[in-house]
Amino acid sequence: MMLSLTQWLWKSEFWLPPGYTWEDMKETEEIRYPQPHHLLLSIPFALLLIGLRFIFERTVAVPLSRKMGLREKAQRKASPNAVLEDFYRRHQKRPKESEVNGLAKQCDLQPRQVQRWFRSRHNQDRPSLTKKFCEASWRSAFYITSFITGLIVLHNKSWFWDHRECWTGYPQQPLMTSIFAYYMLELSFYCSLVITLPFDVKRKDFKEQIVHHVTTIFLISFSYCANYLRIGTLVMVIHDASDCFLEPTKIFNYVKWRWTCDALFLTFSTIFLFSRLVIFPHKVLYNTYYYSMELYEPFFGYYFMNALLMVLQVLHVFWSYFITHMVYRFFVSGTMEKDLRSDSEDSEKDEKGTAQQKEGERNGSFLSSSNSNGSFISKETPLQLNGRSCPTNGHTKLR
Repeated sequence: MMLSLTQWLWKSEFWLPPGYTWEDMKETEEIRYPQPHHLLLSIPFALLLIGLRFIFERTVAVPLSRKMGLREKAQRKASPNAVLEDFYRRHQKRPKESEVNGLAKQCDLQPRQVQRWFRSRHNQDRPSLTKKFCEASWRSAFYITSFITGLIVLHNKSWFWDHRECWTGYPQQPLMTSIFAYYMLELSFYCSLVITLPFDVKRKDFKEQIVHHVTTIFLISFSYCANYLRIGTLVMVIHDASDCFLEPTKIFNYVKWRWTCDALFLTFSTIFLFSRLVIFPHKVLYNTYYYSMELYEPFFGYYFMNALLMVLQVLHVFWSYFITHMVYRFFVSGTMEKDLRSDSEDSEKDEKGTAQQKEGERNGSFLSSSNSNGSFISKETPLQLNGRSCPTNGHTKLR
């Protein structure tokens, strides 16, 4: 049964264009082609990357965070309460108003005290700034390395400049050692991300991240087996182009280097929107949908490859919406909203801020936002430095 399923799965008509079989893809002493079993190397390489990450975070990222002035916020621990603790462990969420009232009666507390306890308890489980800094530092190091590697590998390749060359000689395009190494680097990294995902900082777009990572792994694996290496390398270098700016932006946000953070964020936003909404559809999607069909009839691999690419494009549009909204806020209000997908702490200040906002809206007054020094500056009048307007609080919304 399993043998029959395997034979069916690896039928050449699923993977190769009409007229080609796996016999045409056999390796010789002079010519090497991608082989599915090569992908197994990504597993030990992924474990190696996890080990390198562990060493990097402790020997490089943690000392760097101290040198850059990272300061952890003092956490106020929730007072011991067996009833509330039991509810928190069972439900892992804030209780509803009716549940708050019930818990308050059980514990002989005021509902507001119960709400405050859950906020404090929830904040105890939030990742520290140091953990976030270390994670962003590791990803920064990888994305910068990967992007530079991609440019070095591809700068002298014909398909990097003329995208129709992606299909010249396909599928019998020999495997180059540099392309193999680049593929293994990327595939191993995304495998390592999936392995460590339960332990990494959990954002509000956790589900979208899982979809992105799994889709990327499927895309890299399928493109390797079907010898879509040329298209695959273009996809990888386009994605790394913006990612290598995102993670450093997070780093400078954590250490509150506002001007550097804002400059990097605007750079990242420009590159992300241009690369994901212009270059990717024009140079990759159009290429796979239309240029490939100038030479071949549609087959399963054609549909499957394009389906995976479209999933990525949907995610690009999803994230572009948030980025565009942040950039709009930056230029209109002089401030950037708190990250909608972040895990910033809850506090009584949040409650007061919400109440003040509602009161301000009722009175028709302009809202004020608190800057990092605790003073209040009207959003209507950006702070002026050296004759130039700048963000009043500098907070950036990062994924």
